[in-house]
Amino acid sequence: MRVGAHVYRFDAVEPSQLRAELAATGRAADEVGLSWLSVMDHYFQMERAGFPAEDPMLEAYTTLGYLAGVTEKVQLGVLVTGVTYRYPGLLAKIGATLDVLSGGRATMGIGAAWYDREHAAFGVPFPALKERFERLEEALQIMRQMWDPAQIGPFEGRHYQLAETICSPLPLSKPEIMVGGSGERKTLRLVAQYADACNLFAASPDETRHKLEVLRGHCEDVGRDPADIRVTILAGGDQLLTGDVDGFVHEMRPYAELGVETVILRVPETSPAQWLRDAVAPAIPRLAEL
Repeated sequence: MRVGAHVYRFDAVEPSQLRAELAATGRAADEVGLSWLSVMDHYFQMERAGFPAEDPMLEAYTTLGYLAGVTEKVQLGVLVTGVTYRYPGLLAKIGATLDVLSGGRATMGIGAAWYDREHAAFGVPFPALKERFERLEEALQIMRQMWDPAQIGPFEGRHYQLAETICSPLPLSKPEIMVGGSGERKTLRLVAQYADACNLFAASPDETRHKLEVLRGHCEDVGRDPADIRVTILAGGDQLLTGDVDGFVHEMRPYAELGVETVILRVPETSPAQWLRDAVAPAIPRLAEL
């Protein structure tokens, strides 16, 4: 099992210090052997997580572009982009650019979007859930077409029509497509049909086992080998804050046995770089043995 980190708060330092803090976080990620570093794609901080909407929130792909310039090894991605936030052709171009400038380390994480308040605030259309899933499926199709040099358009969908799908330069290594979410009827079907990776919202090993069984069923329906899909989960890693590496490894063991390839830790309210070096680094080789 590998270890990643998810940066979702930007309020530990003043805005003038964010650049330095992010650079230190990226360099520490490479130094300790972190496999994944992600940020959120939101306009506002998440009220759902108990924070004021007015708390600082950086634009995701600008932030990842900066991290690409200060890192060399860690995989970079968004967990995850709402399909409503950008036109899919533009999103595919952004992903290709990130992949080129990071040396082939980009993951394109995408989902159906949910935060209606930030859409209304910035005047971004927020269609009904059914339509958002339709748009998500078309966006996944567009990204695959944009990154295929043999296909340069057009694309004719119900919601999106592209006259051409030229993407130059192409990504160095076709970016991994990650679909976030655990919805059994729609989300996991899209994972089976289009994604290279998934991020599951699972509260326990038993729930994760069930979600993976559902995913395997969808894979069987579309003729896909489920082993081709990288499985990730989010975790708090609270034991690591107290130095309880054994406890954390014990908690992660059943997930590893289910085939979870990466556990992504939410960065706590502290210096991310110091947290990676002091709390996370000791756990990385231990989890690699699972």
